[in-house]
Amino acid sequence: MQRRPGFPARIDWRQPGAPTAAPPVGARREVQPPTPHGVGLDSAAVRARMVQRLAASGISAGAVLQAMGMIERHRFVDTALANQAYEDTSLPIGLGQTISKPSVVARMIELLLGAECARGNGMGRVLEIGTGCGYQAAVLSRVSREVYTVERLRALHEKARDHLRPLRLANVHLILGDGMLGYPSGAPYAGIIAAAGGDSLPAAWCEQLAVGGRLVAPLAGADGQQMLLVVDKTAQGLKQGILEAVHFVPLKSGIA
Repeated sequence: MQRRPGFPARIDWRQPGAPTAAPPVGARREVQPPTPHGVGLDSAAVRARMVQRLAASGISAGAVLQAMGMIERHRFVDTALANQAYEDTSLPIGLGQTISKPSVVARMIELLLGAECARGNGMGRVLEIGTGCGYQAAVLSRVSREVYTVERLRALHEKARDHLRPLRLANVHLILGDGMLGYPSGAPYAGIIAAAGGDSLPAAWCEQLAVGGRLVAPLAGADGQQMLLVVDKTAQGLKQGILEAVHFVPLKSGIA
């Protein structure tokens, strides 16, 4: 039996420097709203501007916008590229891989949340193919109950672990493995999202998708052009739709 991967079991979103001591007995407890802190890339205002641009571009799901504003993207890229972290651009993260544009991350997660099984009780368990630097997994952790994320490149798997460890996301599970095989131990999944594109969908993904679940992934056509594919699994079978053109790294098998 495979051991279920885990992660530190607590998340603390308090602002740095917030007092922790309890008030005197009988004292009136006042709850202060969170305020932006830090300067430069650490400022919540920088992320707020990015979120405003996402909303202006058509992202309307409040949960997605809130999650994008919560996760600090600059902490997931190399220091030399940090000043570009909140621009709508993909950035290299090493080993020929990239971190997707914020608009693409937001778009794909918003599509994922449109799954039939997520409309009433919210998004349940999600499988991410291609952890990369860990950024999208962190955003997914804010909109779903549990995230299983698979990375085939050992160096990126370790890098993502280093990036995510300070966030202490109890609902994120990092797996080093072949993403084309999915992760059957966590199935069925309410949502599956892929950060790499092949010329066909691996059968394992469709098998591990729950009825009522949704899969969002890039798919390459005969001309090599990648398009965004949305697959809904119903009791009658799979229903798919092709959306806009996208550009992702190629989907590969094996562990390296």
